[in-house]
Amino acid sequence: MESRDRGPAARAGRDAGAGGGGKSGDGSSGDETRGDGARPKPRRTAVDLAALLAFLAASALVAWLGSQATISNVTGWYAAADKAPWSPPNWVFGPVWTVLYTAMAVAAWLVWRSHGPNRRTALTLYGVQLALNMVWTPVFFGLYPAWGAAALWLALGIIVALALAVAGTVLLFGPIRRTAGLLMLPYLSWVVFASSLNLWAAANN
Repeated sequence: MESRDRGPAARAGRDAGAGGGGKSGDGSSGDETRGDGARPKPRRTAVDLAALLAFLAASALVAWLGSQATISNVTGWYAAADKAPWSPPNWVFGPVWTVLYTAMAVAAWLVWRSHGPNRRTALTLYGVQLALNMVWTPVFFGLYPAWGAAALWLALGIIVALALAVAGTVLLFGPIRRTAGLLMLPYLSWVVFASSLNLWAAANN
């Protein structure tokens, strides 16, 4: 009889102990989950930061390569060229392109961090437009002294292709990250504007 009384008491004690232990374990697990939700993992943060720097570096590289062709010609043949009446002063281009290159890099980074179904296609098209951007400047500014108007018409074909690639990038970025699509819109507007300057230069020089 004593043994039977001890049995239920012992089982009750074990149940209470198990319940307390389980509660403690659940509480600990819950704290960890909330902690993960509140604080990003250091490794993920480092990867995100490295990716952002990589996108910014790619934009900076394209900008630097373009400047090498521009610096030696903007005060040369381009200074005396017949430019469109709506062409802004030369000093405007540097600050504008700096802002646009930064915005497009951040846009690409936001898409890279997302998990949209077309993310890879969107980033591939982003790379295509970046390559076209890189090619346009040396063709427009660098080849004119040797090729004349033919270089400007070739540059026009490149910048029209660039505008189409940027438009496609905007359409792909938007559904993945709306902010990314919006960040690309000023760039698209500027490329279309630059296309009009290119067209005038090709037709009048």
